[in-house]
Amino acid sequence: MSVITIRDESTGSQASIAVDRGFNCYQFLAQVDEQSVDVIAAENGFEQGAGAPSHDGIPILFPFPNRIRSGRYSWDGQEYQLPLTEGHPNTLHGFVLDRAWRFIEQGDNFVTGQFQLGMDAPDRIDLWPSDFILEVRYTVEGTALTMDVTVTNPDNKPLPWGFGTHAYFKLPLGEHSSVDDCLVQASAHQEWVLDECLPTGERRDVSKMADLRQGASLAGRKLDDVLTDLRSDGDMIETSVTDPRAGLRMVQSFPKDFRELVVFTPPWTAAVCMEPYTCVTDAINLQQQGLDAGWRTLDAGGSFTTQIVIRVESV
Repeated sequence: MSVITIRDESTGSQASIAVDRGFNCYQFLAQVDEQSVDVIAAENGFEQGAGAPSHDGIPILFPFPNRIRSGRYSWDGQEYQLPLTEGHPNTLHGFVLDRAWRFIEQGDNFVTGQFQLGMDAPDRIDLWPSDFILEVRYTVEGTALTMDVTVTNPDNKPLPWGFGTHAYFKLPLGEHSSVDDCLVQASAHQEWVLDECLPTGERRDVSKMADLRQGASLAGRKLDDVLTDLRSDGDMIETSVTDPRAGLRMVQSFPKDFRELVVFTPPWTAAVCMEPYTCVTDAINLQQQGLDAGWRTLDAGGSFTTQIVIRVESV
């Protein structure tokens, strides 16, 4: 298994990436006021094959995040049937999180990885209407981990796509705190109505259980919700975990390219997932039913860039 560790020498903050497991950043240690804050939850030995690619670290979800209903969709007059995810009646999380990537550039505090469907998963090329190249660059600077993302269409036909990440943020942030001490915040004012984790197409005001606008403890909350109507006064949307007892806050920020946020409390680990998506679950089907699902198409030869930043600060 190939692992790359990048480090900011000025602060000592560092991140480790499992190249062969979906270019998954499974560890980020931020140095804040002379203490090391372990931000990302992953099973011990993940980089050697322990755990599951979708259950640890920061899984990268492309060319679709979350589910496609029954693994079926149509595009440009052609019907597609994807293999169902084991243990599920649907297909989950795309084609890149469980395969080896190639790292193409590396420095002390950064590394760039690339995945091309036709090159790195040729057995899956017939499952999608076009080839694609996904490039991710991780950089550690100060107490921040930056993920720069580029989607490129190398094909001669349009690329349908959606992108997301599935970070498992460790709770609590301090070793002497508890999960219930932590406050989770997200500026979502609406949610998609779900039926067995799939959107019905209806949106409504965010429920009391999933309302995280003012920051809320996860005590008594079991969440697996697709939130939307994310608001921000600036160019970037922020989600956060605050650990008041430890005096620490983790902030995840991303541009308004990301319309949806899945918030999930995994039962197998002390963490919260806050998953920014460019589209809703099953968007490839919902968009073709006339709903504004955020589904995107990239012309032949085109590219798209975006960014997600995770930083840790004192409070």
